[in-house]
Amino acid sequence: MSSLRPTEGLVEEVALGLLQSLGVLFRSGAQIDESGERTGAITGVLHRPLSSVLQRLNPHLVSSTCEELVRVLTRPPHPSLIENNRWFYDLLTNGVPVEYKDPTTGETRGGRARLLDFDNPANNDFSVVRQLTIAGANDKTIRPDPVLYVNGLPLIVIEIKDPANTAATPDVAIDQLGRYKGTAPDLFVPNLRLAVSDGLLTLVASI
Repeated sequence: MSSLRPTEGLVEEVALGLLQSLGVLFRSGAQIDESGERTGAITGVLHRPLSSVLQRLNPHLVSSTCEELVRVLTRPPHPSLIENNRWFYDLLTNGVPVEYKDPTTGETRGGRARLLDFDNPANNDFSVVRQLTIAGANDKTIRPDPVLYVNGLPLIVIEIKDPANTAATPDVAIDQLGRYKGTAPDLFVPNLRLAVSDGLLTLVASI
């Protein structure tokens, strides 16, 4: 009798299948780059989907304002990842400060642009991207396992290990995510959760 040996690839395929069964769109990193959905290899933010969602969630804003908001979101202002992550979390939960011209009166108004629709989750775009290449410092690159996106923002990064490999422990996976953060910190600026899993044990935390 033959048995199916668990592997890292199998765990990843099962995870992707479960996400797709929930209606999450799957794409490869190559598809993302071929369609020109981000401004450069250094960022994990998908600017085209994000700009589209910004216009949908904030119909009072013109397209040029939404494009400017994308530029703000992809240029974190602080020197450390932790500071930038806190900065982004505030924008994610409270909205991005913005000025816009009222189309009715012509007056300049202030407000906050929504990045997520917390009231109606179905208004958000959910996707998972596999093997997206992110450029970092010193010409190094990373290619993480599945990254979960909401509205073009990489909110969850997952590292999967082989359950049959006794050396591929959760600690090894956590260390790998730590190296990723050091190499390409911009990917983790919008991050809400990091996860490591071998299909048997899963650990979830923040950066």
